[in-house]
Amino acid sequence: MDERIISNHELKEDTFEGSIRPDSIDEYIGQTEVKENLNIFMKAAQMREEVLDHVLLYGPPGLGKTTLAYIIANEMGSNIKTTSGPAIEKSGDLAAILSTLEPGDVLFIDEIHRMPRFIEEILYSAMEDFTLDIIVGSDASSRSIKIDLPPFTLVGATTRVGDLTGPLRDRFGIIAKLNFYTIDELKDIVLRTSRVLDSEISEDAAIELARRSRGTPRVANRLFKRVRDFALVMGSGYIDLDITKVALDKLKVDEFGLDATDYNLLQSIIEKFNGGPVGIDALAASIGEEAGTIEDVYEPYLLQNGFLKRTSRGRVVTEKAYNHLRKENYESK
Repeated sequence: MDERIISNHELKEDTFEGSIRPDSIDEYIGQTEVKENLNIFMKAAQMREEVLDHVLLYGPPGLGKTTLAYIIANEMGSNIKTTSGPAIEKSGDLAAILSTLEPGDVLFIDEIHRMPRFIEEILYSAMEDFTLDIIVGSDASSRSIKIDLPPFTLVGATTRVGDLTGPLRDRFGIIAKLNFYTIDELKDIVLRTSRVLDSEISEDAAIELARRSRGTPRVANRLFKRVRDFALVMGSGYIDLDITKVALDKLKVDEFGLDATDYNLLQSIIEKFNGGPVGIDALAASIGEEAGTIEDVYEPYLLQNGFLKRTSRGRVVTEKAYNHLRKENYESK
């Protein structure tokens, strides 16, 4: 898995994320429309004394899907149990999780698109009727067992909503897309993180951090943690604009949030494929990455910010990317 500092995938070092996670919907910064709608749906469910409809959250990694799942559980006054699609390999794995649920609990399944198809089919009755039909034994000795489940809310998170089957998507009553954050929203997240971690930062430094965070709270918090280290060792511990710029330049994160990996991808298209178009498999081979990693980790931000275009014939570098790479010799930094 990609280990660069601005990866939007969770890294081992992100153990502090839980300590800075907001507990309530009012504390959650950004995703205004999603947040407002969820707030209404949760309040309505509580007024009817029902569990919240099943919720599907999708969008690029690092935008707060897991945080929203925890907030839903907190706001509904229930417990949360977490797992991931790849961790559920057998029907017994799913049965073990579902059988421990209490009435009103939230079950959070991350990377739900990676759940085996036969597990999906078992999940259908659990989501619709709160029953679990599983077959135990094999061949002539096999038999079907029906288990009644308490009402619960399934919160599924995915970076690839298109990989979910239609029948599974249709069983979610609430489907919400999370988008990249604005600089102002990320600034507010950085300022909140500084308060929670008791590490003071100036507003202009928070804006600079936000500008280089690829629209992603996870990246903003990770960069804050690294810049805090520079401020502590090279200064008084106070994070100002100067120390922020020094730290981010040393970390090789430019003013657009691009790093050496992004430069490598864009330069590869320019130098090896004359700017494109180039197919995803050829591009992946040229930079030594998996196609799925390019599509999930690198491309969304490059596409969103106009450095890359996706056409029917493949990926094409834009004029903005040409100008940016010519204007700044990244390797000389």
